Amino acid sequence: MAKKIRHVLGISGGKDSAALAIYLKQQNKTPDIEYFFTDTGVELPEIYTFLDKLEIFLGKPIKRLGSKKDFFHHLKMKNGMLPSPQQRWCTKDMKIAPFEEFIGNDECISYIGIRADEFREGYLSKNNNIKPKYPFIEDGLIREDIFNILRETVGIPEYYEWRSRSGCFFCFFQRREEWLGLAERHPKEFARAMEIEKQEGGKGYTWIEGMTLEELLDKKDEILANSAKRKAQNKKDTRSWQDILIEDGQDDENQACTICSL
Repeated sequence: MAKKIRHVLGISGGKDSAALAIYLKQQNKTPDIEYFFTDTGVELPEIYTFLDKLEIFLGKPIKRLGSKKDFFHHLKMKNGMLPSPQQRWCTKDMKIAPFEEFIGNDECISYIGIRADEFREGYLSKNNNIKPKYPFIEDGLIREDIFNILRETVGIPEYYEWRSRSGCFFCFFQRREEWLGLAERHPKEFARAMEIEKQEGGKGYTWIEGMTLEELLDKKDEILANSAKRKAQNKKDTRSWQDILIEDGQDDENQACTICSL
C-alpha cells in the first residue's frame, strides 16, 4: 500500500503565506493540508496575534514548530556571531531544520506563497521527499490579489504599518527606519536587541552593517527626516510604501529571509 503524501503549508506570519492558506481553504482542494509555523521565540509580537486570528478563520490548528534550543544557545554556539545576510544561521538552524525534522522521510508537497508577479523560488528543500507547489503562480495571482484576500477575511497584519515583512524583531534585513519603528512600538524588544549587540560588540558584530543600534538612535532625527522627504516626494503615488520600495528596487525580496518573506 502506497504511503499517503502529506500536504503542508508553512505560515511565516507574512501576507503571502497567510493569503495562500485562506485561498486554499476557499478552493477546498486540499482539505487534509497541515499548517505549521516555525517559531524562533523572538518573533515580532504582532505575528503571534495575527496567527491566532488566522487560526480561527482556518478552523484548523497551526502547528508550532521550533528549535530544541533557543536563539541564545545558537548564538553561543556561533561564538557570538550575530546572524547577517552573509551568515543566515538563524534561518538554517531555527527555521529550516525544525521544518525538515517535522516532515522526516514522508513524501510531502509543500505549498509556497510566491506570487505570479515575483521572480524567486523561496526556500527549496534539498530533501528529495519534499516537493514545492506554487498555487499563486499556477493561478496567476499577484500582489494586489493577495491584499484583497486578506482585506476580505482576516485583515492585513498590523506590523505592515511600519515594517515591510514578518520575521524576528531583530531581523538584520530591517531598514534603519524600521529599526526606529521597533524602538518606538516595542521598546523592550529594541532594548533587548541593543543588549545582545553590546554583549557581542567587542567582536565587531552589529545588527546593521557598519552601525550600532546606539549610533542609530543618535542619528534618529536625520534618518526620519530623510524618510519623511522620500514619502513627501511620493505623496501622489497611490502605491503602498512597501510597494514603492520593492518596485523601485530599494527592497529586494530575493535578498530577504527565504522563509520570512513568504
